[in-house]
Amino acid sequence: MDMDGEKQPSAEATNPDQAVEIDLSNTVLDLTSFQLHDLDSVEFPTNLTELDLTANRLTSLDSRISHLSNLKKLSLRQNLIDDAAIEPISRWDALAGLEELILRDNKLMKIPDVSIFKKLSVFDVSFNEITSSHGLSNVTDTLKELYVSKNEVPKMEEIEHFHDLQILEFGSNRLRVMENLQNLTNLQELWLGRNRIKVVNLCGLKCIKKISLQSNRLTSMKGFEECIALEELYLSHNGISKMEGLSTLVNLHVLDVSSNKLTLVDDIQNLSRLEDLWLNDNQIESLESIVEAVAGSRETLTTIYLENNPCVCWLIIVKSGCRQFVVHEVPYEREHQFWEDTDDTESDALLLSKVYRYGLSDWRLQQCDKKIMLCHSNDQ
Repeated sequence: MDMDGEKQPSAEATNPDQAVEIDLSNTVLDLTSFQLHDLDSVEFPTNLTELDLTANRLTSLDSRISHLSNLKKLSLRQNLIDDAAIEPISRWDALAGLEELILRDNKLMKIPDVSIFKKLSVFDVSFNEITSSHGLSNVTDTLKELYVSKNEVPKMEEIEHFHDLQILEFGSNRLRVMENLQNLTNLQELWLGRNRIKVVNLCGLKCIKKISLQSNRLTSMKGFEECIALEELYLSHNGISKMEGLSTLVNLHVLDVSSNKLTLVDDIQNLSRLEDLWLNDNQIESLESIVEAVAGSRETLTTIYLENNPCVCWLIIVKSGCRQFVVHEVPYEREHQFWEDTDDTESDALLLSKVYRYGLSDWRLQQCDKKIMLCHSNDQ
């Protein structure tokens, strides 16, 4: 999901052939969404440190950029740059101090040669047409963030030298195996959603804090036991039938196991820091296991999602008199049919509350400040 905002073109930039007015004293130049086909109308300040050319129509690189010796960040995101167009960048010696290079959402089919940039810390080639990770071996080992998502890469190769890497994103590719991670001892975030991975293999990593393996082919949760620093774990849309290997993850804040095949909630009793628990779209039949499982996180837990499980029902309270109320327990999937069968001319729908099946005998109605509230019998 991309949360970055995009600047709208200014009035001066709506005509691509019109000269773009630039303050030559600026060190940052943002030409986002100027719809430029080339940069002929742009005069570059010689002391630029950041150049953002996001969302234009560029098909080639302007050779004048190669002389911006102070440049630290260059973004060519969302243009029409192909392999031939990016090739000259490998000879831009004056830009050797570049720290961030963003080539996201272009027409690349291979990893470009960026070996000249010895201080590179962020490298983004996501949303291209890259079919292999070959070429990453030439990227400097100073890299801290690597983004290769939404390509056609089948294997995680040539990443072993990234000892300082903190964020690795290979989501939406064709990966079948987690591999070559053992040297990434400083990795904090690993994003591998929307691949074809069947087995978790973190290659001994223990300091990682965020892992996403959503929309893969996992059938087991085993493999995370040693990741004791883990804070966020996303495993939705897999084929997992049992919650296991979680008891050691005592620092976990977010656990998403929605859209799997779970029938029971288990192995999270020790997770005393858990805040968000996503269990929706599973096959959980009883709430009793959930109550017991989250007992250790009652002080921190703020959200539990349980929609589309057999344990979910609606308690629909319908007013039938001055102070007479009828409580209907309706299976989650039949809520719409209930309202179709209700005669609105004779009853006034007072409250529709989504709750979980303890059994109606465990619930009571309580009047508070002229409002009718649904309370569990154990509540004080």
